[in-house]
Amino acid sequence: MKRILSAPLIVLAMAAAHASSEPTEKDAIAMVEKGAAFIKQHGKDKFIEKVAAKDPEFIQGALYVDIRDLQSGIVLAHPVNPTIVGKDLTDVPDASGKKYRREIIELAAKKGKGWVDYMYKNPTNGKIEPKTTYIMRVGDAVLEAGIYKK
Repeated sequence: MKRILSAPLIVLAMAAAHASSEPTEKDAIAMVEKGAAFIKQHGKDKFIEKVAAKDPEFIQGALYVDIRDLQSGIVLAHPVNPTIVGKDLTDVPDASGKKYRREIIELAAKKGKGWVDYMYKNPTNGKIEPKTTYIMRVGDAVLEAGIYKK
């Protein structure tokens, strides 16, 4: 009897361990705040270098921080998709038609920080999934770190 019960418990424990390894909203906030602190201490240019170099401090699996210019919307550094660096994708919609980058810039300009929901390609599985991103204005830049919703 003990062997029959232990197998389902092991499966449940493994599922719980996997779920807890998924990044949370708190993790996204912490990563953005870490990036903001780095900028305040070392400057925006050094932060851009770190993000572009995929520094493990600012990229952990599906959780990463990127940075865009507040005024132009141009992506300054992106550790997962460097092909968008230097581009203004402000009015390019997500898979559902939402211009979420415009929303990010407007939220940063008006409130300084907050959350934006949209659809985005998950780098861990290549699928378009619902994502929520925490954004924070730091000077003339916007830091962004998001998590995929399950």
